[in-house]
Formats: sequence, C-alpha cells, structure tokens
Amino acid sequence: MSRIDYSVWDHIEVSDDEDDTHPNIDTPSLFRWRHQARVERMEEFQKKGEELNKGLSECRRKLADTQKKIKELTISTSEDAKAELSKVQAEEKKLKKEERDWERKVGDYQREEKKMPWNVDTLSKDGFSKSIVNVKPETEETEEEKEQKHKTFVEKYEKEIKHFGMLRRWDDSQKYLSDHPHLVCEETANYLVIMCIDLEVEEKHALMEQVAHQTIVMQFILELAKSLKVDPRGCFRQFFAKIKTADQQYQEAFNDELESFKERVRGRAKIRIEKAMKEYEEEERQKRLGPGGLDPVDVYESLPPEAKAHMKRCIDSGLWVPNAKGDDGEEKGDEKDDEPTYEEIQHEKEEAKKE
Repeated sequence: MSRIDYSVWDHIEVSDDEDDTHPNIDTPSLFRWRHQARVERMEEFQKKGEELNKGLSECRRKLADTQKKIKELTISTSEDAKAELSKVQAEEKKLKKEERDWERKVGDYQREEKKMPWNVDTLSKDGFSKSIVNVKPETEETEEEKEQKHKTFVEKYEKEIKHFGMLRRWDDSQKYLSDHPHLVCEETANYLVIMCIDLEVEEKHALMEQVAHQTIVMQFILELAKSLKVDPRGCFRQFFAKIKTADQQYQEAFNDELESFKERVRGRAKIRIEKAMKEYEEEERQKRLGPGGLDPVDVYESLPPEAKAHMKRCIDSGLWVPNAKGDDGEEKGDEKDDEPTYEEIQHEKEEAKKE
C-alpha cells in the first residue's frame, strides 16, 4: 500500500487573521486589504495559466491542420502542389518549434503552481489546483452522426491507428502521437477496442494483448483530458510523463484497468464465436429440412425406441433407402413422385422370388 504524502501540508499559508498586528492599526481593514491583494494575485496567476493553455491548444490545432494539408498535397502530383508542399512543410517545422516553446512555458507555469502555498481560498475553491483550457461546448451528436464520424475517420486513418496499436515502448507511442496528434480521440479508442475483439476471435491472443495495452493508453489519455477539461491532444504528454516516472499508484491503476479490459475482450469474443456457431448450425439445419419443413434428425431423435427399431429394420430390409440417388446422381427424395413406395418395393421382391 502506498504511503500518503503529507508534505503538501507544509506549504499552507496562514489565515489573514492569525497573526498579531499593532494596536494602532485598524486590524479588520488590514485583513481585508491582505485578502483582496491575495485574491487578485491568484486571479492574475490563473488567467496567465489559461492564456498559456489556450495558446498551446491553438498552436496544436494549427499544427494538426497543417499536417492534414501535407497529407493531401503529398497525394497530388501537380507541380503547384509540389511547390506548395515545401512551404507547408516549412510551416509545420515552425509550428512544431512553437509547440515546444508553449509546452515549456506551460511546464514552467505548472511547476510554479505546485510551489504556491495553500490558503483558505485555494483549500475551499475547487479547481484552482489545475490549469483549465477554454474548450468550446460540443453539441450532442446523434447515434447516426457518431457512426458516420467514426466510419469517415477510420477510412482515412485506419493504417495509422493500426500502427499505433502495434507499438510497445512508451517513448515510441509518445513520439508517434506527437507526429499524429489527430489520432488522440474517441474514434481511435473505439477502433482499437474492435480490433482487440477481432484478434481474440482469430485466436491471436498475444497480439490482442499488445493492442489492448495501447487501447488503455488511449483511454487513459482521454480520461485525463476530461478531468482537466482540455483537448486530448493537449495532455497526452502529461500522461506519458506520469506513467514513465513509475508512479506506483498510477501504474497499478493502469495495470488493473488493462487486465479488466482484456477479460471483457475475451468475454465479447466468446459471445461472438458462440453466435457464429449457432448461425452456422442453423444454416446446416435448414439445408437438411425435408419437404414438410421438418428436420429429419430432430424427427428421428424424437421417435420412441420401438419406432427407431422398426425404421432400422425397414432400412436393413431395403423397404426404405435413405438418400437414394437415381442414374443422374440426384437424390430421389427431392422429387416426391420418384420416391419408391412400399408397394413398388414389395412387387420387386415378389418378382425376384419367381425368377
């Protein structure tokens, strides 16, 4: 069990009214001034954090758009496209440098934020201890819209998603997402889940476990983004920084979720296999139905023991020839008029005796 870190309580700022003042000073007024000054400092500091995160988010949005444009220009073979491609690639390089600068500034801000002493305002105010990015509220999507969005995304980035699913090292995953930030989204996580179930159905268990690991990586990033109220593309580096520092509690939570997810995948794969087997058995049963729509196997198994014995005697004696085929190789049972009757078989036997 991990120990609780009580060191955070070492930096709690005393209340405004917990120290002594000179008797000639208006103490209540002094406390109000002190409190107001601290609140203003806090608000100014928080505003700075919001601006930094906003700048980083905007830079990443431009970078994602630029990388998308590069992909489109790469496909084109025209001379104009080739000329524009070099310009856009230069813009991408510039934006990546800006992104690193913004990340450094945000990192400095977060380290400064952790060093700030706690006080009555920060202890009672939820949310001051985390930086918040202004995210535009999204309108609720219908199921049809979600399905179409997922389909379009997969058609465009399926190869890249599969590549991410096969990665193993933390550094490789982080670098790949840095180069392909558009993959940090719900659509990628959903596709990886389906990919895991498909692999388990195909009995590629080791490969399923590898992709399952990357699925939980993506889901943890998305959950972190929700808790921080930021764009997922703006916090995936925080996830890798946290997981790579060997934070025991965080690592245990990750491993527990991974094992739970793999069990759910195995359960879903088992259900899919059982369903496929039932469908196959039903197709086979439909193929052997008789003219009246009855399954001969079901009918035979439902017969009492004495009836089964009589049927065996009929077959052994030649009175009934199951699946008898004519000269053309087709089963006579398919045509009712061609089936030999009891009288015909009996007549044949009597003629044989005379000869």
